[in-house]
Amino acid sequence: MTRRALPAVACCAAALILTGCSGGSDDGGITDYAPAPTTVSSSPVVESPSVESPSPTPVLPPPYIESATWVETEVGPSLQIAPTPNGRQVSSPTAGDEAWAEVLKLDPSADTPGMKDQFLCHWTYARLVQPNKPTWNIEPDRPVVSPDEMVRTRCNPGFAEE
Repeated sequence: MTRRALPAVACCAAALILTGCSGGSDDGGITDYAPAPTTVSSSPVVESPSVESPSPTPVLPPPYIESATWVETEVGPSLQIAPTPNGRQVSSPTAGDEAWAEVLKLDPSADTPGMKDQFLCHWTYARLVQPNKPTWNIEPDRPVVSPDEMVRTRCNPGFAEE
C-alpha cells in the first residue's frame, strides 16, 4: 500500500466506525458486504510512471461556516454550527483550521478545551458520513479525549449525542 493510500484507508476505517457495519439498518449504515469480482488477465502488467491525479473535489474558497448559534439542549449548552456548501465539499488540508477560525470569529466563546477537537472530528468525518446534516453540534461540557476516543464516540465523547 502506498503512503498516499494510507489517509484514504484511515478515513474509510473511521467512516465505518462512525456508521457501523451492522446489516439491515435503515440509518444509512452499510447493509451488505460482497467482495468485488476478481478479474484475471493474461496481459503482462506494465507499470506506468507515477502521476498525481487531480483532487476529486476542487479547493473551494471560504467562507466555510454559515452560522454558529448557541442553543440549550437536554445535554446542556450546544453550539450548532452550519457549514456553507463550500464548507461541505472543500478538500484543502488547511480548510478545517480555516473553518474553525471562522467559528471563533462568529463566536469567540467557543474557544474552550475540547471544542476544537469536536469540531475537527465533525469536519473530518461527519462530512463523509452525513454530508447533508444541517448542523454539527459541539458542547463545552464534553470531556477532552484522545483522537481515537473522539472517533470511537462518533465525535460525542462523554455522553450521548443530543
